Amino acid sequence: MVETQDPLVSVITPAYNAERFIKETMQSVIDQTFTNWEMVIVDDRSQDRTVEYVKEYQQQDERIRLIVLEENSGSAVARNTAIREARGRYLAFLDSDDLWLPQKLEHQLAFMQEKDIAFSFTKYRRMEEDGTDTNAVTNAPSTVDYNSLMKRCVIGCLTVMLDTEKTGNVEMVNIRTRQDYALWLDLTRRGFLAHGLPEVLSRYRVVGGSISSNKWKAAKQNWRVFRHVEKQSLLKSIWYFAHYAILSIRDVIKYRFSQ
Repeated sequence: MVETQDPLVSVITPAYNAERFIKETMQSVIDQTFTNWEMVIVDDRSQDRTVEYVKEYQQQDERIRLIVLEENSGSAVARNTAIREARGRYLAFLDSDDLWLPQKLEHQLAFMQEKDIAFSFTKYRRMEEDGTDTNAVTNAPSTVDYNSLMKRCVIGCLTVMLDTEKTGNVEMVNIRTRQDYALWLDLTRRGFLAHGLPEVLSRYRVVGGSISSNKWKAAKQNWRVFRHVEKQSLLKSIWYFAHYAILSIRDVIKYRFSQ
């Protein structure tokens, strides 16, 4: 792949009190076989050494950019700040505790360019908080549309890549969590199918609490997305939430048996 003067891919990374994992996350981007990227890290007023660690890596690699917010504002504001500052045509999302495999950008970019698509995602593997891999690997259906996404979000934020020349400017809804899910819904509602690349190219870290407690928090926020972001009727929201709940329970059981 031919590099240009400006980065082709902008990596969007919000960070808050991420000192335990941010070095490993940055290193997983530095280790990419595709090199024409920038990593835009927006610190949400961390109280630990996150900013210090990012500045250390900046001295080693000028492709890493750091923006520090004036006040703690939440991950949606941090992500949107990074998106606005991004210079790349393609946006790729990576949270400050997750990791990419070395060929992630290379393989996914080739996949998108070959198929001439705007929105893609991949499989990923869950790992424990200490970085130990589990046997839990997500699926990546060939395509995902709005209706199927309302029933179940199979798209991991750490795997998504968007071509902004096709989608136009994007922005996440300013809600506490699930703002990424709301963006995927917005894109598919506008007619951009999400295309799945069936390769495990990322590792998702399960941090703080059990997978079941995380699912419960996500369930409450999903309901808010159905009713207040997507503005679905009560009956339709119940219909979609029922699908979500059943499939989420199945996922929790599957995760337990994969350990």
